[in-house]
Amino acid sequence: MQERYIKWWTPYLSREFEMLVFASGRGLPLIIFPTSFGRYHQNKDFGMVDSVAWFVDNDRVTVYCPDSLDLDSFYNKSIHPADRIRTHIAYENVIVHDVVDFGRREASTHRVGVCGASLGAYHAANIAFRHPDAVSLLISLSGAFEISDFFDSYHDENIYFNSPYEYLPNVPDHGNTTT
Repeated sequence: MQERYIKWWTPYLSREFEMLVFASGRGLPLIIFPTSFGRYHQNKDFGMVDSVAWFVDNDRVTVYCPDSLDLDSFYNKSIHPADRIRTHIAYENVIVHDVVDFGRREASTHRVGVCGASLGAYHAANIAFRHPDAVSLLISLSGAFEISDFFDSYHDENIYFNSPYEYLPNVPDHGNTTT
């Protein structure tokens, strides 16, 4: 299985960002997020990537394992909650504008799959819900979608629009054609 290590400077975080990519880039881009406190190599280290090796080797999927920023955002109690959610939004911008766009260009496709467990499940689901034009497949295992505990008693519109538990009930169902 082909493995690539990619490191780049991203303007969304004003720093370097790391990711592992498995396969040639011809299969469906599948972004697998690490769990809480995990790094870009966690899914390889724990055997997650090996479990989908057949799909990778047969160009069905290309696996992208981006780094996490959870210690700088959700779990960083040394900064104000407004700064924590802004850091999370910067991370989401890296994922959507750097990682997703990179995968879509490599595979010449319009949409990607996202996957994760624990806090990685939250990241996968939140990105899928907020960017349905970019995501065609969601695998979310044991995620928490009500994120207020990460922000103490602080709440603003950034937290609202990143808490699926809050914003999803208010999203209009444009597919409902009740007569």
